Amino acid sequence: MVPVRDSLVPDGAAVQPPRRWVLKSAVAVGLAACLPPALAACTGADRPEDLVVAGGEPGGFYLEFSTLLAAALERHGVAGHARAVATGGSLDNIAELRAGRAAFAVALADAASQPGGDSAGIAAVGKVYENYVHCVVRKDSGIRDLAGLAGRRVAVGQPGSGTSLTTPRLLEAAGLGTSADAAAPVAGTAAVENLGLNDGIAALKAGTVDALFWSGGVPTAAIASATQDVALALLDLSSLLPELRRRYGGLYDRVLIPDGSYPGVPAVWTVGAPNLLLCRRDMDSTTVERTVQLLVHSAAELIPQSSLGVQFLSAESLINTAGVPLHPAAADAYRALHG
Repeated sequence: MVPVRDSLVPDGAAVQPPRRWVLKSAVAVGLAACLPPALAACTGADRPEDLVVAGGEPGGFYLEFSTLLAAALERHGVAGHARAVATGGSLDNIAELRAGRAAFAVALADAASQPGGDSAGIAAVGKVYENYVHCVVRKDSGIRDLAGLAGRRVAVGQPGSGTSLTTPRLLEAAGLGTSADAAAPVAGTAAVENLGLNDGIAALKAGTVDALFWSGGVPTAAIASATQDVALALLDLSSLLPELRRRYGGLYDRVLIPDGSYPGVPAVWTVGAPNLLLCRRDMDSTTVERTVQLLVHSAAELIPQSSLGVQFLSAESLINTAGVPLHPAAADAYRALHG
C-alpha cells in the first residue's frame, strides 16, 4: 500500500491529497475482476492445509491486514485453512517465521534487514504498505517538539515490536539520552518504558507516561478511539530524517499523516518505514506464487476498513522491498506480471 510521502518531492512542494485505494498496474486493473489461473486451479492436493499469518497487537494495522490476508488465502484456496494470530509485532513475527510457527508475517523493513540478526533465512513476498511513526502526546502536556521529551516519560513499544527497534533510533537521532528509571526522569534524557500500543494509550490517559511512540497504519484504530477520551497531538518527526538516513541508509522516508486522520489532530509530517509481507526462504514456490497473485489481483479485499485512503496496494510498489531479497518464486511471479 502506498503512502503520502515526499521522498521524491522537494521541501515545500505541493503534495496531492490522499485518495481511496487505486490499483495502479494495468495488468491488475485488467484482471482484477477475475481470478488468475494460478488461483483458480488451487486444489487440496497442492496447497497447505493449515497456514498461519503472524500479525500484531489488537487495535493496530498489522493485525487488521493479517486477518484480511488470512481470510483471502482461505477464500481463494491458497490454503485449506488460514488464520491470523496476535503478536507483539515485527520482531516477534520474524521469530515466529524462523521457528516455523507461521508461514507469513508482516514486519517493518528495518526489522527485516538487520545484518546478522533474526531475519536470516527470511525472504520478502512484497511491500504491502507504509508504516507511520506516531509520537503521541496529550494536548495539555506542553510538549510541542522532540526536545520537549527531555526529562519526560516515554512509552517506546513492547519488546518484540518493530516500534521497540525504531524508537531508540529516533531518540538517538534527536540527541536524546535514555534512562530506564521512569520514576525519576533525568534532565536531558527521556525515561523509557516498554509499553505497547494499548498499554501505552492507557498510560498516556492516566498521565503515567508523557508520550507514546507507535509505528502503524493511518489511522490506527486504538489511537483514534483514544481521542474520544482525551485531546491528543502528534509531534513532527521529519527533521530526524537526515540523521536517520546517514546512519541507516534509505530505510526511512518523510510521510504525511493527513489532516482528519484523528479527530482534532492537524496534518503532520513524520517518519515512515516500508512494511513487508515475509515468508521463509524455504517456503514452497507454489504457495508463494499464488500469494503474489492474490496481492495483485485481489487487492481490494486487503485494505483495512479503518484506512482513510492513504494506503493502497499497488502492483508496482510490491517489489520495492527496501533491500530485503524477494523469495525467488515471488520475483518470478512479478517478472511474469510485468515482463
